[in-house]
Amino acid sequence: MKWKYATAGWIAGFCFVVVVFLGLALAQEPGKRQSSYMPVNLDEDFPATMSRMKAAKPDLMKRQMELLNQRYDLSNRPAKDATMSRGKPLQEGVRVKLPKGITWDQLAAMSPEEIKEKDLFPAGFMPLPFPNHPEGGMLFPTYVIDEINKLEGRDLTRFDLDFDIPDHFLPEYPPPLYLTTRPDLGDVSQGKVVNLVNYYELFNGILNPKQLEGLRLLLTPFPQQQFNQTADRRSALPSRGVACLDCHVNGHTNRATHLVGDIRPQEYRHRINTPSLRGVNIQRLFGSQRALKSVEDFTEFEQRAAYFDGDPVIATKKGVNILDRGSQVHFMAEFQSILDFPPAPKLGIDGRLNPKKASAAELRGEALFFGKGQCASCHTPPYYTDNTMHNMQTERFYTPRMINGMMASHDGPIKTFPLRGVKDSPPYMHDGRLLTLEDTVEFFNLVDEVKLTEQEKKDVVAFLRTL
Repeated sequence: MKWKYATAGWIAGFCFVVVVFLGLALAQEPGKRQSSYMPVNLDEDFPATMSRMKAAKPDLMKRQMELLNQRYDLSNRPAKDATMSRGKPLQEGVRVKLPKGITWDQLAAMSPEEIKEKDLFPAGFMPLPFPNHPEGGMLFPTYVIDEINKLEGRDLTRFDLDFDIPDHFLPEYPPPLYLTTRPDLGDVSQGKVVNLVNYYELFNGILNPKQLEGLRLLLTPFPQQQFNQTADRRSALPSRGVACLDCHVNGHTNRATHLVGDIRPQEYRHRINTPSLRGVNIQRLFGSQRALKSVEDFTEFEQRAAYFDGDPVIATKKGVNILDRGSQVHFMAEFQSILDFPPAPKLGIDGRLNPKKASAAELRGEALFFGKGQCASCHTPPYYTDNTMHNMQTERFYTPRMINGMMASHDGPIKTFPLRGVKDSPPYMHDGRLLTLEDTVEFFNLVDEVKLTEQEKKDVVAFLRTL
């Protein structure tokens, strides 16, 4: 009997050890639990990876475009009387689609709780996922890829994804480039995409030596997560990388998109469309959500971390560019700090409309902007930003849900973007979810619960076009 008990005890003890060992092994096995780090070692060779992702691309893009078409009217309907600074027509009208049987006035009359309970928050007002959210990465509009390839023989095509938002909703390309130091010159880019081939010819004699060197560095490609020499990339051929002004073209933006680096796990990361660098000299926070405290911090962060999805392990593997803070970062920041907003001939030196130059609708819109619409509580003149962060808590209006691999739950604090030159920077919000100024006015009318009338909304849009 003692032998039986001893044997049974030994067997039970052995089984317990095995269970504990297997439990620990499973807990430590890659892929069995979430991690703050991305995988570094490849378990699939590059040809197999590219073949697999190329095959998956049509279905991924079909799914993303179906989502956009469900959310928005994507037709090309340019405004007849409103253009960007170089003449590209603005897209006009509300493009966000409403739930069936609901009007904007009916929706605005409801409380956030009622909208959430009835699931009536417009899908186009919810966070916008990246085309392949679990994958993420830097992604460029096709016309940008074509131009950089033509100018420098550098291909930013991804074999796994294409850009999703149609070209007619994007900023003009190339955008004009204005300098705070030389307003007399107007567009110093002369209608060209500033690049490594032409920057010296365009700017020698206009910039000082530090600014000229800073511009050269901003135009120099460096390794990046998707574009580099390793097999762990998303370009068919090894790549020289990406330059700062590939996204911030001519110191503005082409709305190239990415995922922010400050959130894990992946499904909670927010899509971000490249913000403009115009007027960066008057800003006190940098990046749409990361709240970097100086343009030097922003410049250094981009190269050390944002280029590699915020993962220093990946950065080391792929070729991080360690910039010297005292010279290179300083020179780059010096150039960025003289990028100016486009001219606004109807505004006075205080940023307010000149009554002698503005139309009746624009003046009514200004009054609403500073009054009933409550816009100026965050967007204060002359640059129409309060240089701080705000959390609009849009999650008051909907139940969190998974959308194409992204968990739509909350946006968190977002910096107040300057509205000077806002007509040149569609689509709007940090993730580009609002395609037009009309969409943007409807969004804030609902979220801020200010209850503008139809005519009042049109007047606010008219005012925004003057900034």
